[in-house]
Amino acid sequence: MFNPDVDIPSLEGKVILITGGNTGLGKETVLQLAKHNPKEIFLAARTPSKAHAAIEEIKSAVPSGNVSFIQLDLTSLQSVKEAAEDFHKKSDRLDLLINNAGIMAVPWSKTKEGYEIQFGTNHVGHALLTKLLLPTLLKTAEQPGADVRVINLSSEGHNMAPGIIYDQDKLETYNTWRRYGQSKLANIYHARELQRRYPSITATSIHPGVIITDLYASQQKTNIVMKMFLPIMKMATLDVPGGAKNTLWAATTPDKAKVRESHYWKPVGSKSGGSFWYAQKTEPAKELWEWTEEELKKNGY
Repeated sequence: MFNPDVDIPSLEGKVILITGGNTGLGKETVLQLAKHNPKEIFLAARTPSKAHAAIEEIKSAVPSGNVSFIQLDLTSLQSVKEAAEDFHKKSDRLDLLINNAGIMAVPWSKTKEGYEIQFGTNHVGHALLTKLLLPTLLKTAEQPGADVRVINLSSEGHNMAPGIIYDQDKLETYNTWRRYGQSKLANIYHARELQRRYPSITATSIHPGVIITDLYASQQKTNIVMKMFLPIMKMATLDVPGGAKNTLWAATTPDKAKVRESHYWKPVGSKSGGSFWYAQKTEPAKELWEWTEEELKKNGY
């Protein structure tokens, strides 16, 4: 069983950026990484007060940890651009990007640029962030002994996806769980195509397991199905430290070649091409990448 305390190697000299690092799995991931002496961890989150509170909590547990805040609102491409610019002012290398932030099964709405809120937050925002950080990732990968990785947090929820529906207005006709599933399928496709296009980078996606994080807690208040099943789910779920292990394994295991064997991993380090056949196909991943690139260009990125 993967034990972060002993199985994560020294991260000395490495620079890490993680989105949504102020709560739940993200905060636990930052905490565990901070114990292994990285040069710096950038915690990207939307709300400064929550981020700074998380950083203080992490630093009280790991006084030597060097954790900094970057403001990031994934529902706004302008905010994503500003976050990337902020990062570039502070660091000229990036060894590990963890696209952790996400929303789940929320009511229908759109991002500032008009994307369905879950697809826009979980996929489009992260795709732009990765694109803007890519030159630094590639530059870092050229350095001797470099091990550059991009980890996307996906979910077994991708099984609920209807495929990728590009018509954002049409998505309103699908229930919120299918929209969530699409965004998580997109995370798998994005990592798959990133790895194919840029072989000097190790890119993959992971399912953390079923963890009762803030995402589930908020659903219990508004979703009648979750009200019924959450108490039952709690008996079969991981705690937050357990849920962070798959991310930590994919991000830090010295066996980089193994991580590259699959585009989607179940906990912990269990290879899976994706449960549905379309999650294993190359062509839809390429199609999504090209569509996303065109959309970003339309928006000036």
